Amino acid sequence: MLQRRIPQLEYAADHYGDHFYIRTNDQAQNFKLVKAPITNPSKENWEDVIPHRPEVLLEDFDLFSNFLVTQERSNGLTQIQIKPWEGEGHALQFDDETYTAWISTNPEFDTSTLRFGYNSLVVPSSVFDYDMISREKTLLKQQEVVGGYTSEDYYSERIWAKSENGVLVPISLVYKKSFFDKTGENPLLLYAYGSYGYSMDAYFSSNRLSLLDRGFVFAIAHIRGGEDLGRHWYENGKLLQKRNTFSDFIACAEHLVRERYTNPNHLYAMGGSAGGLLIGAVINWRPELFNGAIANVPFVDVVTTMLDESIPLTTGEFQEWGNPKDPEYFKYMLSYSPYDNVEPKDYPNLLVTSGLHDSQVQYWEPTKWVAKLRDLKTDQNLLLLHTNMEAGHGGASGRFNALKELALEYA
Repeated sequence: MLQRRIPQLEYAADHYGDHFYIRTNDQAQNFKLVKAPITNPSKENWEDVIPHRPEVLLEDFDLFSNFLVTQERSNGLTQIQIKPWEGEGHALQFDDETYTAWISTNPEFDTSTLRFGYNSLVVPSSVFDYDMISREKTLLKQQEVVGGYTSEDYYSERIWAKSENGVLVPISLVYKKSFFDKTGENPLLLYAYGSYGYSMDAYFSSNRLSLLDRGFVFAIAHIRGGEDLGRHWYENGKLLQKRNTFSDFIACAEHLVRERYTNPNHLYAMGGSAGGLLIGAVINWRPELFNGAIANVPFVDVVTTMLDESIPLTTGEFQEWGNPKDPEYFKYMLSYSPYDNVEPKDYPNLLVTSGLHDSQVQYWEPTKWVAKLRDLKTDQNLLLLHTNMEAGHGGASGRFNALKELALEYA
């Protein structure tokens, strides 16, 4: 046994020589790398190899005969660091302002070749071999875009919005150069998730081209609740800090309007599941900021669901949202729960989707939210509910059915 279980202690190990190399969160919120002798690898013998760094999240590592390779997240971007066991290391260099890179499968130990993956908002998903000595990259395979695609026709960038308390929130954007004019007249779709420490990295989507080729700007708000800027980014967007997630999204929307990427008449918001909760909260707080919104399988009746422990997932969710049987958490949840905060006022155009067989957000949750909105809202904007009678939480299955659902959302 490497190390007995301890509550909240996480670790993953690999073997090299006479030691285990271990990625752990032991007294390291953003994780660190330690080593321990294989003869006695328990925690009291762990020795730092890469100490904890408050500004860098250690996500993964790989061991080679002559190199230690780490996948890290710094300043909101993934980085791959190459460290010889002796001598100075270096980082892989990437051209895009915003991107995703990751260590791929590397089964060969005695090699100087690293296989890694890469994509961005303008570069299709790609697999590379990298010579860690000569520092040469070789493209092995890239996602085919049916119908043709020229990446030079599109542009991606990363900007920062100031949220509450001066916190800076990154935004990744992409648009087609020939359609974009920074006059505030471009339609813009702002997407986010912001829960469970799930980082919403900038990624390529061939489906998204249908929006970009019609003049849309697509933006990802890397809001708190995800792990985009490290573990603290997640911790400051959960439990009694959850409202930061919503204020971050609103700050990103306001920044995009202020910087003339769009205006409220052309701004649209989108999120699903816990991201649907985000959408429900922000249209309660700032409905005039958006012309329309899409809430996919949205978790919107927070208090009722979290009070019902007969639902299989409820008790496991207490670490994310809190237990509403505690009065402090009950009051806090009630302050943002979308269903409980619907008011008689104007709301933007809204598409809500659900699945009859959804085990994570039961279909009646978005349905009762829509019913309350229809009863109370004072505008004549569209309010559409689409319940897929065959689907679960992930939407329609099968490539073509999934594309039909996506077409509905984009429409």
